Amino acid sequence: MFDKTLAELAIGLKTGQFSSVELTQAYLARIKAEDDKYNSFITVTDELALEQAAKADATIAAGDAGTFTGLPIAHKDIFCTQGVRTSCASKMLDNFISPYNATIVDKFNQAGAVTLGKTNMDEFAMGSSNESSFYGPCSNPWNTDCVPGGSSGGSAAAVSAQLTPAATGSDTGGSIRQPAALCGITGLKPTYGRVSRYGMIAFASSLDQGGPMTKTAEDAAIMLNVMAGFDQRDSTSADRDVPDYTAELNKPLEGLRIGLPKEFFSGDINADIAAQTQAAIKEFEKLGATVKEVSLPNTALSIPAYYIIAPAEASSNLSRFDGVRYGYRCENPTDLEDLYKRSRGEGFGPEVKRRILVGAYALSEGFYDAYYNKAQQIRRLIRDDFSKVLSEVDVIMGPTTPHPAFKIGEKSSDPVAMYMEDVFTLSLNLAGLPGMSIPCGTVDGLPTGLQIIGDYFAEQKLLNVAHQFQLATDWHKQSPQGI
Repeated sequence: MFDKTLAELAIGLKTGQFSSVELTQAYLARIKAEDDKYNSFITVTDELALEQAAKADATIAAGDAGTFTGLPIAHKDIFCTQGVRTSCASKMLDNFISPYNATIVDKFNQAGAVTLGKTNMDEFAMGSSNESSFYGPCSNPWNTDCVPGGSSGGSAAAVSAQLTPAATGSDTGGSIRQPAALCGITGLKPTYGRVSRYGMIAFASSLDQGGPMTKTAEDAAIMLNVMAGFDQRDSTSADRDVPDYTAELNKPLEGLRIGLPKEFFSGDINADIAAQTQAAIKEFEKLGATVKEVSLPNTALSIPAYYIIAPAEASSNLSRFDGVRYGYRCENPTDLEDLYKRSRGEGFGPEVKRRILVGAYALSEGFYDAYYNKAQQIRRLIRDDFSKVLSEVDVIMGPTTPHPAFKIGEKSSDPVAMYMEDVFTLSLNLAGLPGMSIPCGTVDGLPTGLQIIGDYFAEQKLLNVAHQFQLATDWHKQSPQGI
């Protein structure tokens, strides 16, 4: 049962092979038995899940079921869930019970989904390894000595370990795609504005985007059908029609034009990952695609630009956590200044503090033009690079990460080395483009990912391309040893 995709589970529920309650009970039991190895969940919502499953079974029995009715999922703990702790993996919000649902959560509830729980993550989504979590690091199911990636590491590990068939994630600089690659699953970052950010605790508001993390591209399409759409409560939400993302999955790839950026294969990249990416491209050529080398000349500037813009926005967004209205409050403050200083000093972890300091500095008088404004100008250059290339090709492909999963603690003392793990993913967030990662090989027993990038609102094309690759290969079917 646990190796089934969402699409297969939906058929099982529809044909009566099992009930939603039975399915939910099985996953809850598996989480209880197995998650000590991975620490992928922060909160498991047993009572809520079984209540939702019982309602789903009644809906199925009445003949009113939709595609998602009765299917279990998990939510990254960055999405507000009414009546359930929403911690963002931080001591600052360890005691926060959200009074409302994020739009994404509401959409899944309305579709009849069952919420198994909230998954582990880097604190306030700041990190590339899931090591900055207040609740401890999450482990990669392929090798528990290694990181699962971040910040959506808990969601990626839970799907990879078959503790949930799918999960939500958020992507600010690669936080869906990078852990998807390191854990051997499928992860999609939609176009900025395609999925509502209402109720998703903000890290960097111009970069954050929610998306699906699944076993397959078909499952990602099923999830995106639920998640996508305009939301008047989100001022950055895109007001445009939502297609059926499953409608063109089986469209042939004959004539597909693939761009291969030369910058993605230079510098510090694992040779085996580069070779496996090239091998995946060969598979697309067999399916009728043509390939041409392209250039994204400002790719190398994405890291310095991102690590000015994202911390600047974070320093602003996180100013609301002051110990006054909600969240962590220090004990026995002597005055208001002491309350602020100690609540924030004790409530935030080292990586969050580092980014707040960098961001506050970049926005300070005398430095705004030299740093923040300049980074925004570079952002425009990066976007223009993509626009030029995507006028010549249908999709861009390359490796998702420069290396496979690294050991827990290996890069903790070197923030710059950690930041470099996102070198191929950051530019998409700066440009606001959609991108996804799908499994395409292994290196020393650890999975690697192929990144597929498309034009604005071209998620349907990306899912079609990924699905056709998965019909022709079996990398997405491989599981960690013993699972």
